[in-house]
Order: sequence, then C-alpha cells, then structure tokens
Amino acid sequence: MHTEVDCVCWLMDTAFGRNDFDMYLAGAMQRRSFLGVGIAGGLTVRVSSLAEAASAGRTAQAKNVLVILEQGGLSHLDTWDPKPGVVAEHRSPFKPISTAVPGLQFTSLLSKTARIADRLTVIRSMFHDRAGANGHPLGTQYALSGELPGGPLEMPDIGSIVSQKMGTECNYLPPYIMVPGNHEQAKQTRVGFLPASAKVFKTGGRDLSDPNWKVNDLGLLTGVDRGRFRDRRDLLSNLNVGVAPGENGPVRTLSDLSNQAANLLTNPLTQSAFNLTEEPDATRDQYGRGHRGQCYLMGRRLIERGVRFVTVDVREPLTDQTPGGFNMNWDHHDYIYNKGSCGTIRNAAGGEGRYGIGHWVMMGSTDQAFAALITDLEDRGMLEDTLVAFVSEFGRTPRLNRFQGRDHWTNAYSIALAGAGVPGGQVIGSSDAEGGYVTNRPLRPDDYAATIYEKLGLDRSKPVYTPSNRPVFLAHKGKAIDEVF
Repeated sequence: MHTEVDCVCWLMDTAFGRNDFDMYLAGAMQRRSFLGVGIAGGLTVRVSSLAEAASAGRTAQAKNVLVILEQGGLSHLDTWDPKPGVVAEHRSPFKPISTAVPGLQFTSLLSKTARIADRLTVIRSMFHDRAGANGHPLGTQYALSGELPGGPLEMPDIGSIVSQKMGTECNYLPPYIMVPGNHEQAKQTRVGFLPASAKVFKTGGRDLSDPNWKVNDLGLLTGVDRGRFRDRRDLLSNLNVGVAPGENGPVRTLSDLSNQAANLLTNPLTQSAFNLTEEPDATRDQYGRGHRGQCYLMGRRLIERGVRFVTVDVREPLTDQTPGGFNMNWDHHDYIYNKGSCGTIRNAAGGEGRYGIGHWVMMGSTDQAFAALITDLEDRGMLEDTLVAFVSEFGRTPRLNRFQGRDHWTNAYSIALAGAGVPGGQVIGSSDAEGGYVTNRPLRPDDYAATIYEKLGLDRSKPVYTPSNRPVFLAHKGKAIDEVF
C-alpha cells in the first residue's frame, strides 16, 4: 500500500517504520519515547557547506557530482582505447579517429565525443584484481561504492556517503538520485551502515522518451487533499522531537525532516524538476530523443537544481523500434559487431537481448548524449563545479570468443572524467598493445572513489561512524588521482 511517505523513503523510512501515516501519528502522540527511535535510527542529516567540508582536506573543486554508469562492461577497445595493431581476427572493426586533442584518438564510435575531447581526462589504466568483482552485481557495487564488496561491513554508495556528509542545496529534492534506477543492476545500490536518509532515490520508469513518463508517488494520494495533509502535518508538528547531535557539525530535527518530506510531496518545483517537456525542443534534440538521451538530460536538470549527487543508470528499453532488444546493456558476450539484434535465444554465451555495439541505440545514442551533456554543462557555466564521471564496472576481453563476442575483463578498462578542475585533453595510464593489461599508472575503483571525495573537499582523514561507533575511513584503500586536480 502506498502512503504519502512512500516517495520519500530515502528521507523518512528510518523514522516512519510503518505503512500507515495515521498509525504513526497515533502511536507517536501516545509515546514520546519515539525519541529513542530517532536516536537509534540515526535520523541525522549533516548539511555542510563546501567550506566546512574542505576545511581539513583538499580544497573543494566540485559542488555536485554526475555519474554516467553505462553498466554491463563497456568495451574499452571499441571506444576509449583503440588498438589498431591487433591481429585481424580479434581487432575492432571501428577505426581510430582523431579528436580535438592532437595525438589523442578514440574509435569512430565516439565521433561526437571526439570533438569535446579537450574537456575530458580519459583514464586507460583502470583495473581490479580482486576476486568476486568480475561479475555484474559485485562489479556494479564496486563501481557505486568504491569499496570491494564482501568485507565485514556493507559499504554505502559513494552517493550515500556524500549525501550524508554534505546534504544538498536543493530543499525539495533528495540529495542522491538515480535516473531511472529500475533495472537489474540498480538493485546493487547500498545504504550500508548509514541511516535511511542517505538512501538513493530512484526515479523509476522504463522509457524517459515516452511523453507520459513521470515519477510515481510524487504527490498526495487520491482522497487526501491538501487540507487533510495540512492537518496531519499540524499533528506531527506537536511532537517537535529533536535529534541527538552528531559528532561533527549540525543536524536537523525531526521537524526539519518532516518539512522536507512534505515539501517534496507538495512543492510544484519537485514536479517541474522531472518534467522534460519544459526543455526546448532544440535541447532535447541535441541530447537525442531516445531514452538514453533523455536520461542524460534529466541528469543535467537535477544537477542544475542543486541535487548533490546524480547517477544516470540507463539502458535502452524494448520498443517497437528495437525488436528483440530487451536487455540492452553492454554485456556483449556474443555477436558484439552485429548490425542489429544479437539474438533473443540463450543459445550462445548469454549475450541475447541486446543490439550490436555499433547500432544507434547502443554507442550511437551514447556518443550523442555524452557529447551533448558536456557541451550543455559548459554552455550553462555548470561544468566548472560539476564533476562528471563516465564509468562502467569493467571492460571486455581483448580477444573475441567463439561466439564473436567479448567477455568480462577486469585487467584493463577505461573511464572518463570532466569538469570541476579536471584538465581537458589528458590521458592517464595505458594498456598493452592488445588492451589486455595495464602497463602504466594502474588505478582501481578505490582511487576513483577517493578522487570524488577529495574533489568535493571531504577530509578522508576523518572517519564516518557506524551505529556501533566503529570508525570507517572513506576509500581507505584508495588514493586520489593527482593528475585530475
């Protein structure tokens, strides 16, 4: 059963551990021992200014973070790290092309991104050699958290840590949002030992290009008008229960949290933030009118409104234009170079349900949307303080398998960074002649996570604490990538 608080579970479900809002009010009015729930449940949301966050760490360069998670293991050999010297039977058919940076080449699948290469730092030496993260679930968790899954603690997403430590400048939207966050790998998000207020908010919805797309539950239930909702808030305000102070900085009271939840439900700016029809047609065309382009555009809209951390987790949905395309991530175990569908029957290596990497709904839409995003952020003056990260959980094998596909590969892969002081036109690290192994400047997801924290000015020498008061240091096995500062 949906309630008024369903759509803000990221904020309230530690406090409202029941499905019925009226039941909560009745119980809370009977017992002021609810204070104990507030303390034990960890209803603390620290809201630090950039200056406070950076006071003991590296000077903050980023105010917001926008992560493009192209999940499934995007082939670095067909995109960021071309290897034209590979033997013909294993070589990518997509030729290297020049970019806006002399001497830097991508493949022809990134023809639009090549024009804005002078705004990017490409890291060609990502890898991870730790067992367990070579599959999609744990590999995605590793990319989201910067911590190898499976340790003694379940580690939160980077976005949840940032949400908890810094809060948000936007009082009518959650500080950590995933767009759309409704596919299989979106289940790998974790809030870990943090309170539920740090939980990611997932917009849901299969196809953002659909004119009828909307975020469900952003509004009052049928039969609950604004007057009744206001009466409920008046009852709640009588509680006026404070939250125990945290070990660092100010915290919000339960009343503050309630007001923020109510604001999200009733503020017209909330609905506006998710309304893509407010964008000019030219802008929507620039990103691409398909699902991926509109997801990237939604990411920019949310950052523009002050959301602290946004992850765009996107794959094209099944539509009439893509028959057989029901699982279009980058998991190209078979027929990676098909011009259309890779097949619909699980009779090869498990890559059915997607289209070949060169098809428009795969790299064509990605190339257009990413180039448009960087250009749009720069034109709006937002790239200066927005860190943009284009990531995947690993790469693909340097050699084709017997099904003419490429399998999971963690020994070398590529990501790209832009904005917030990241130097443009730079390449960090390298892989060998086949793209199989890192040969220079090896970097792990731990280092990527450390870089995000320090770009935001968070002091990694100061731990966050579990409910049992155990100190946890941010990206403790990582080192920030100095070349991007």
